[in-house]
Amino acid sequence: MKDTLETNLPIDDNKLEETTTPEVTPENAVEETIKSNTEAEEPNAEDQSSHAVTGKLSKDEIISKLSELVEHVEDAARNEIDSLKQAFYKIKRSEVENLKNTFIEEGGDEKDFVAPEDETETKIKELLATYKEKRATLVAEEERMKAANHALKLQLIDQLKALTESQDDFNKLYNEFKDIQQRWKEVKAVPQEVANDLWRNYQTYSEKFYDIIKINNQFRDYDFKKNLELKTALCEAVEKLEEEPDVVSAFHQLQKLHQQWREIGPVAREFREEIWGRFKAASTIINKRHQQHFEELKGKEQDNLEAKTAICEEIEAIDYAKLLTFKDWEEKNKEIIALQEKWKTIGFAPKKHNVKIFERFRAACDTYFKNKSEFYKGIKEEMEKNMELKKELCEKVEALKDSQDWKATTDLMIALQKEWKTIGPVARKHSDTIWKRFITACDYFFEQKNKNVSSQRSIEQVNLVAKKEVIEKIGSIDESLSHDEALAKLKEYMGEWSAIGFVPFRDKDKIYKEYHEAVDKQFERLNVDRNDRRMQTFKENISDIAGGERGRGRLYNEREKLMRTYDRMKNELQTYENNMGFLSVSSKGGSGLLKDMERKIEKLKEEMELIVKKIDTIDENLE
Repeated sequence: MKDTLETNLPIDDNKLEETTTPEVTPENAVEETIKSNTEAEEPNAEDQSSHAVTGKLSKDEIISKLSELVEHVEDAARNEIDSLKQAFYKIKRSEVENLKNTFIEEGGDEKDFVAPEDETETKIKELLATYKEKRATLVAEEERMKAANHALKLQLIDQLKALTESQDDFNKLYNEFKDIQQRWKEVKAVPQEVANDLWRNYQTYSEKFYDIIKINNQFRDYDFKKNLELKTALCEAVEKLEEEPDVVSAFHQLQKLHQQWREIGPVAREFREEIWGRFKAASTIINKRHQQHFEELKGKEQDNLEAKTAICEEIEAIDYAKLLTFKDWEEKNKEIIALQEKWKTIGFAPKKHNVKIFERFRAACDTYFKNKSEFYKGIKEEMEKNMELKKELCEKVEALKDSQDWKATTDLMIALQKEWKTIGPVARKHSDTIWKRFITACDYFFEQKNKNVSSQRSIEQVNLVAKKEVIEKIGSIDESLSHDEALAKLKEYMGEWSAIGFVPFRDKDKIYKEYHEAVDKQFERLNVDRNDRRMQTFKENISDIAGGERGRGRLYNEREKLMRTYDRMKNELQTYENNMGFLSVSSKGGSGLLKDMERKIEKLKEEMELIVKKIDTIDENLE
């Protein structure tokens, strides 16, 4: 803003005796300064101050404040009304956006979202309409008053002109002149386009009155002295404004002081240049501070524009093709929210860019949230399928949680847990509930298993001691007993062994090895047939299998394996018997081959008999 006091101010208006033709006076220059300062655009100065206050108000506080302003519309500033309106709709947009985001996150379709009615918005609109009507009435009244004041001032100028042409008594003329001056001061605002012409005409005839009438020096000096005192006080007031920390407030106070200066008459010739120079110099300092303040604001606003542009570019540069999972979108969502919070901390951009940069920012955010909504919508059906799959797994683990087949159920539980991990996510509102249902059933089973294992370990230690005692008994069979008595005693001890349950897993192989070495040693001493030994050992193994986890299943598997072995041997036996028909004792080497074939056949038959006995043993345990 140009400092008109610096560049446009002419000679002091007090040079009355030197002017016969009206000139542009300091008061005219002040008038132009006021007009220039009033009409000049002050981008975002009071707007920012107002925004700083209204940005902290709630909707109800905004309505309350707006109601007060509408009630006293004559004292209400338009920028304050606009700030309250903008603050209200900023809050409303934020609330609607939050409601929409919540609606979408809960599975709603963005196009189905309808903002709820807001009674406070209706109240705001009513208040703004009332303000507009009152303001229009007030402006009309002000224009009417200005027109009336214009007419009054024209009358006063005519009266003042008449005084300059009158030959009446000086005292009478002087009193009329002071009366006109007083009434002139009392008549305030006039239309801006005629203010300077009125003032110039008034000054012209005021100066002419002083010159033509030749007012006596006593009254003239008294007026000059009083005017000098008043103007000196104004100079001091302007100089004191240099200490005012609020630059904008100081500038507005200066305008009022300029108006008062204009209403004060001239001073003695020898003081005119000095007092005007002092007033102008002090005014120039305030104007320069005001101008510098807005230049700094503009610099900050430019920095703010660059910061906001960078945020827009960052959001616009998002590669949506890389956002393929919930985790990707969640991380990106945190970044967007952080950028939105950062945006709020940045002040206004230059006025001509402020709306555009906000629209760009909002469009970039809208694009992001639209893509996010489409992503969630696209996988909604998949999440519903995942929910059904997880429900099925929950039903399976709940059906297994009371099982006491610890080994088999543990394997199943682990398999179901692995399967759970392969199923994708479900809707957030169901995620915790379905997971808690699944893991609760799993935890219950494994807690019961741990209790059982703890008890089982104690029993296994007892069994280990018992089996060691059996091994000692087998090793200490009295050799003086007859063959049949010793064999009966051995089988008795073997029966005891089979009746004893499991031992700790880490001791299993070692104790079994010691047991079989002791049994084999007794079998050899008693010359027990090899097949009998094998059969006895098999029976013990079958007894162990039958008493273990999944016993019946393992017995069936063993039976199937023996059946396959039996069928294979049967086929081999048939082949050997067929081949014997092609051999003769008289043929070369036939006698040796025939004997070898007979040995193999006998061996196969023995093995087949043993397998039949084993199958019978399994069948007995299955029954």
